[in-house]
Amino acid sequence: QALKDSNDVSRPIVRVTRLLAAQPKAVFAAWTDAEGLTEWFCPLTMRTVVAELEVRVGGHLRIVMRGDDGDTEIRGVYREVRPPTRLVFTWTPSRTPGEESVVTVELRAVGAQTELTLTHELQPDEDSRIRRQRGWESIIGKLSDALARRHAEM
Repeated sequence: QALKDSNDVSRPIVRVTRLLAAQPKAVFAAWTDAEGLTEWFCPLTMRTVVAELEVRVGGHLRIVMRGDDGDTEIRGVYREVRPPTRLVFTWTPSRTPGEESVVTVELRAVGAQTELTLTHELQPDEDSRIRRQRGWESIIGKLSDALARRHAEM
């Protein structure tokens, strides 16, 4: 756990916890498979049109989501890659290029399921936190649906 600068303590945090009907290995794979990611990694009515993932510490990620108001590109760098329990990456949206935040995905086996906890730290303000909370809840809901579909096909 890295120590935070004292000025970061008051920055709002997004946290989403959800029980998913899949093993941690399958959930981790969903986060690291670029082709599969395009199926679910988009909030609300947006859709993912580009997913480039170089899943290794120091590797880059680039995701382009298309919505009614145009494209949003997210760029980041993987800080931690620990299959099948933890992914940490930076998050820099094209619309606010000076605003880097950090996303942590933690996976914990609970019987045949996985408890996913997503934490998105260093939000610039409460409005951003509220928007991102809604966005991440939507994305994790789509992930849950995608995993359920995959499980049904097996």
